[in-house]
Amino acid sequence: MIDFKKAQESFKDYLKAYNLEDGNIKLKVKHTYEVVKKSEYISRGLGLNEENIELAKVIALLHDIGRFEQVKQTNDFLDNTGFDHADYGVKILFEDNLIKKFVGDSQYDNIIKQSIYNHNKYKIEEGLNKLELLHSKIIRDADKLDNFRVKETEHFKNIFPSKYNSETINYEQVSQQVYQDFMNHKCIKLEDRKTQIDYWVCVIAFIFDLNFSISLKYIQDKNYIDILINRIEYKNMETKERMEEIRICAKDYLKEVTL
Repeated sequence: MIDFKKAQESFKDYLKAYNLEDGNIKLKVKHTYEVVKKSEYISRGLGLNEENIELAKVIALLHDIGRFEQVKQTNDFLDNTGFDHADYGVKILFEDNLIKKFVGDSQYDNIIKQSIYNHNKYKIEEGLNKLELLHSKIIRDADKLDNFRVKETEHFKNIFPSKYNSETINYEQVSQQVYQDFMNHKCIKLEDRKTQIDYWVCVIAFIFDLNFSISLKYIQDKNYIDILINRIEYKNMETKERMEEIRICAKDYLKEVTL
């Protein structure tokens, strides 16, 4: 049986190498534990056994382990600048063999490895076995669900460490490709995000990549579409109109898929 408590103690030890007073680090520690809760919520909702529930929690605990070094080295959360936090997490856990400090039983290694690797990719890679695919879907959903909470509660300067500009965010536009992809029910590719508003739309578009009805209903019940869209004051009229169209599109989609 996998031991989440053991993994949690090792995680606390791992964090000692980082500045826990740094706002970006604090954000990711809080996010990690919230994703653990959401992974358990999804897993129990799916009726999984205790072994798989505990495994999902450990995957959640480790899914962003690469973020801490990313923040330390780059002071940012961007994965399209040469530092992919999921790839780095896989490296330190499985190439550097750090996984043994968290999970003693190697039978779970491939599931954990594939789930962490795939959690931030545009799509889940093909060729995974049944359990690898299941846990990859759980962590992707749990991660996205908590990203909505982060965008509701955190200060913009922590959400966008190097991108946030308080003087311009209310005046920016939605890029055409981002707008078109959203209206076509597609997630937004990292390379297509040009403005701070694009990043905001990218988060809302997470709804198009949620794998389970329990996840979709969670977003709907929390009213996250309205909360995120209403958080920014749109002073560019084209942007304001497009964000209202995005609001309608998102709500119609959630209504359709949660019937």
